[in-house]
Amino acid sequence: MSESIDYQAQHKQRLAYMPWLYFSLKPKHLCWAKPWQEQIQARLMALETISIGNNSFIAPQANLFAEPGRDIIIGDKCMIAADSFLHGPIEMGNEVAVNHGCSLDGGRGKIIIGNQTRIANNVTIYAFNHGMKPETPIYQQSANSKGIVIGKDVWIGAQAGIVDGVNIGDCAVIGMGAVVTKDVPAYAIVAGNPAKIIGDRRDKT
Repeated sequence: MSESIDYQAQHKQRLAYMPWLYFSLKPKHLCWAKPWQEQIQARLMALETISIGNNSFIAPQANLFAEPGRDIIIGDKCMIAADSFLHGPIEMGNEVAVNHGCSLDGGRGKIIIGNQTRIANNVTIYAFNHGMKPETPIYQQSANSKGIVIGKDVWIGAQAGIVDGVNIGDCAVIGMGAVVTKDVPAYAIVAGNPAKIIGDRRDKT
């Protein structure tokens, strides 16, 4: 019995950091994994203004906060890995992946993420900015928020950053460590700080 408990605890830890594995679990594992997920998601939806679609995975170590008016909407078959921080308003389509250590804050403008977009680990997406008038300390200045829109089938590489007001077109690729300060066209591949277009996904075979 203790071996079974230890195995399940370790498997839950593995799933929390590699949540894509949840979608290929065998029935003998789903018999405990599915109720475990249902309990985690029910608790989140009871405590925060969060809605979660069918067959999604939320790691117990993920931190989701959504006050009234700053909802988090998660589509079907999404996954949110451990050590991620999400603060609404955020709206995800279906099959969106947020890997471990990501930080997303919708400010007042909202973060919108399209279907099948994949966000690698330690990505930062902030849909707000502080005022910077020199005569007033930054922490005392009002924040402004335009919102961020990320299209469908976008791949955002590890440790990338996306600033407020940016729109990323469908099927774009954001390189590892890129800092995106301007709109990205559909299918564009961008990299660097600040991010610049270095290619087009349609040119790749």
